[in-house]
Amino acid sequence: MLESVVPHAINQRTSEFIEKHGHLPLLREDWFVKNVLQNSQAAGAVRSLLGRNFALPIGMANHQIECPESAQNWHRDGGSRYSPELNHLQVFYYPQDTPAEMGPTEVLPGSHFFFCLQSWMGHYGSIRGGVKTIAPAGSIFLTVYSIWHRRSASIACNIRNMLKYCYWRTVPPQRDWIIEPDFDFGHDHSPSYKLETPNFRQQFRDWYDVAEMFYWLCDKTNDFQRKLGGDGWPPGYPILWKPEGFRRFQVKELE
Repeated sequence: MLESVVPHAINQRTSEFIEKHGHLPLLREDWFVKNVLQNSQAAGAVRSLLGRNFALPIGMANHQIECPESAQNWHRDGGSRYSPELNHLQVFYYPQDTPAEMGPTEVLPGSHFFFCLQSWMGHYGSIRGGVKTIAPAGSIFLTVYSIWHRRSASIACNIRNMLKYCYWRTVPPQRDWIIEPDFDFGHDHSPSYKLETPNFRQQFRDWYDVAEMFYWLCDKTNDFQRKLGGDGWPPGYPILWKPEGFRRFQVKELE
């Protein structure tokens, strides 16, 4: 979440514009494109994930509800795929304060790796690990397109707007974002390390998929395939030693 990155005046102008003209003409408004779609903080995060020259949204939806309203079923949006590749980002922008009472979108972090038929998933109510995108006005959420999500129930008595749009990749992945000089691919696990994110699948599959996507973003998929097993990164459980990890092992060439 990028909290309150859109200026107050733009949030107010956006809400007033939607009330008069609807949301679709916003894509032709320079002030909206500059301050929301090309917002400097949001664009920086998108650039790191999708590479240079990422494509700007060409369509946008407004998930407007008149509160109070019941919760939606859990779902993924059309065209979702399960893959280590990250080629699209789905973005939520709230032009007004959106507390829990206004039914913000609820997401399941990590569920973009979770393959499940909608007919098996949609009927669930609250799911452990679900996060409501509660946020002040001007906040922007970046999500993987295929994440499981739903509109949460609302009890307020007003109108809630939530603009949703997508960016996508136009170049192959490479590790050309800002890099912390002391970042260590061989993550240092310790007894204090806690696995707080719910694991929706068997054993270590979540850890494996997260690592595979990260290697893909670094354009190092071949290195990931060369280092697997209990001494690799990530191991999928708290351990007391430092795993060999990425670029922490030597390859001996046999003659």
